Amino acid sequence: MGLHLLSSFLLALLLGSSAAQQANTDGFFVRDFLQKMGGDVPPAAGEGGDSPPSVCSWRGVFCDTSGKRVLKLSASAAGLSGEIPENTLGKLATLRHLDLSRNNITGFSSDFWGLGSSLRSLNLSGNQISGRLPNNVGNFGLLEMLDLSHNAFSGEIPTTVGSLAALRILNLTGNKLEGVIPDGFLGCRSLVVVDLSSNQLTGRIPEELGSALRNLTVLNLAGNRISGRLANFSGMASFVSLNLSGNQLQGSVQGVFQAPLRVIDLSRNQFQGHVSPVSSDSSFNWSRLEHLDLSENHLSGELFPDLNEGLSLRHLAMARNRFSQQRFPSLEKLSRLQFLNLSATGLAGGIHAGISRLSGLVVLDLSRNHLTGRIPDLGTGDLAVVDLSFNNLTGELPPALLQKLPELQRFNFSFNNLTLCSAELSLESYRSSFLGSQNDCPIAANPELLQRREKTRRWGLKVKLAVAVAVVMAVVFLLTGLVCLAVGCRRTRRWAAKQLSVREEPTTVSGPFSFQTDSTTWVADVGAAAAVPVVIFEKPLLSFTFADLLSATSHFDRGTLLAEGRFGPVYHGFLPGGLHVAVKVLVRSSSSSPEEDSGAAARELDRLGRIRHPNLVPLTGYCLAGDQRIAIYEYMENGNLQNLLHDLPLGVHATEDWSNDTWEEEEKKDGAQSITSEGQATWRFRHRIALGAARALAFLHHGCIPQIVHMDVKASSIFLDSSFEPRLSDFGLAKLAGGDLAAEIARGSPGYAPPELAGGGAATAKSDVYGFGVVLFELVTGKKPLGDDYEEGETSLVSWVRGLVKRNEVAAAVDPKVSETGSEKQMEEALRIGYLCTADSPAKRPSMQQIVGLLKDIEPIVDQ
Repeated sequence: MGLHLLSSFLLALLLGSSAAQQANTDGFFVRDFLQKMGGDVPPAAGEGGDSPPSVCSWRGVFCDTSGKRVLKLSASAAGLSGEIPENTLGKLATLRHLDLSRNNITGFSSDFWGLGSSLRSLNLSGNQISGRLPNNVGNFGLLEMLDLSHNAFSGEIPTTVGSLAALRILNLTGNKLEGVIPDGFLGCRSLVVVDLSSNQLTGRIPEELGSALRNLTVLNLAGNRISGRLANFSGMASFVSLNLSGNQLQGSVQGVFQAPLRVIDLSRNQFQGHVSPVSSDSSFNWSRLEHLDLSENHLSGELFPDLNEGLSLRHLAMARNRFSQQRFPSLEKLSRLQFLNLSATGLAGGIHAGISRLSGLVVLDLSRNHLTGRIPDLGTGDLAVVDLSFNNLTGELPPALLQKLPELQRFNFSFNNLTLCSAELSLESYRSSFLGSQNDCPIAANPELLQRREKTRRWGLKVKLAVAVAVVMAVVFLLTGLVCLAVGCRRTRRWAAKQLSVREEPTTVSGPFSFQTDSTTWVADVGAAAAVPVVIFEKPLLSFTFADLLSATSHFDRGTLLAEGRFGPVYHGFLPGGLHVAVKVLVRSSSSSPEEDSGAAARELDRLGRIRHPNLVPLTGYCLAGDQRIAIYEYMENGNLQNLLHDLPLGVHATEDWSNDTWEEEEKKDGAQSITSEGQATWRFRHRIALGAARALAFLHHGCIPQIVHMDVKASSIFLDSSFEPRLSDFGLAKLAGGDLAAEIARGSPGYAPPELAGGGAATAKSDVYGFGVVLFELVTGKKPLGDDYEEGETSLVSWVRGLVKRNEVAAAVDPKVSETGSEKQMEEALRIGYLCTADSPAKRPSMQQIVGLLKDIEPIVDQ
């Protein structure tokens, strides 16, 4: 018996020793990491009938030749969440490549930095890691690629980054990094690609950058607050792409044209000076340049004299600078050009006929110049957008272009002197794209001429009839009046005196201007409306008044009513000068306190008016009429996402304006712009809407100080502008509503409100994330948040899609109208992103910055 016990004890010791050895293998550490982070874990010994698979056979795991040590671990979009646990990844002594992108990782373990002795590439992009980037990053001395983009890192870039001598790719875009670019950064002399865009960096570009980073090919610092002048990029023989857009840089741009660049984007800065000296004498190779964007600066003089030598140019934008008046440049050699924007560049004279040779041109914007003469033949090729508005062009449109108009995504020929007698366009097209013509053509570019003539004709008939009746009645009243004259003389004098005293009373603005949505007019003294000013931000010298708003909206007639939303009714109209606007009458809470005076409202509206982003509906101006707050927005002519996906045909805003039986046929017949097939049948279009809306929310959450929480993200809040770009509306309005109305808005809209609001919780940025997730579900499935028939007995879009994702049946949720476009996998991935957004716990939802990164990862590839 004693020998048996002793042998059993020794066997246990041996087995224990073997198990302990098993626990120290790379397979154990990887399994432990995945298990603690919530990822998929292969079966361990004893869990199945067979022996467990080797770690080297797991998906995303690559080992050395011995089959025991892990060299690479790829767990991108694996559903991992939380901090990296201790004694897991930090124990993989031979790990060279680690990819944990597109998860919900929130932090590091202390032993994670011990990987510095082996790690060559690290990708943690698209997570939720916040706080300062630790100095320990300098431990990774062998690191060649570091991607920490689309997280929430804050603070300054640590100087220890400069010790990464082997680093070739650095991507920190989409964080909250502050401060200046550290001088130590120049120690990374092997750098090839640097992307620090979409942060909050300040200060100047290091002057030694060009001489220190001679291997650099791509530099992206866009969307920061960098100031000062350009660095010297001469001598950088490998430099290919430079993006400094959206900063506060000043000085000359000529230094950039000393490097062999193919992409130059210096737009939305404060650059000054002439660009014309940049010529062939500077030895700049124009034939290699593919992308040039200098728009929205303060550049002067004339355009580059050698533009026609840019034989590889695909994108050329010089819009909205201070160039002197000049003739149209010669561009006929730019056969690869697809995007041309020379809006507001001082162009005069005729449009160069050579532009008709640019058959690959997709976007052409020559608006707000001094162009004269006839329009060249632009009807051939791939044109999708044409804007020639605010010029002095004459004559008829070229026949080929006229025929192509119904196929274009957007076109605008307003405020010219064009003749359209032979054009068969809809009245809506005339109203939106041919405003302001003053010619005498019976079917002129100004549709109001037709309306005024018709009104004049009807008025003339009424006048003739009234005259005939008046003659007869006058005879009767004359006889009666003679009889009564003597009797009523004294009474008449008293009545006349009373009327005179009434007319001489001064007219005052008493306010408030009370409004009823079921009425056709404002209950107000219209005669005093000219005393109430209207503020227009970008046109401060124009003296608009409340009377102009009354005229623009036909006294807020229901015929101009666009919608009746939670913030109040919205009307459309034209202000003097052809400003096409949407006028929103803000409903205020009945419990709003007296302290919420006009001054506070004006300050808040002024603040909202300064907020600008390509995917936000800009606040154009406002009017404070008594206690009434009126917000004026740029008109979004293509409706909202709710109309596009679920309700009305594009561009139709009321049910009485269309019928299901005829609208498609009439749209084709009238030549109206249509993206119905595009919007309903391609994932590319829907993805563009999702990405644009995500960027707008990311800007409100991360780019505005103080942060703006939208509180009512839904499909009807996302509008489509004239280029069919998504624009988020109604941001910041909840604060103006005040009181119980603001509280009601903060509770969200049915189908879009997250669970925490139902329990009385406060609206936060993560509440907006939830609403965006519902919108993303709508875009992919084509279904409404509530009311549609869902399978498995579900009552809402969120519960239905989340159930399918959990059962790995996500393909069943894809809208069949777009399932044949070859983008099913991308759409399924979009539903998984929506799944993250609609998590019950706000803490488990990604930030909008991370969502932008995730959506960019599944962006459809556009064929060149």
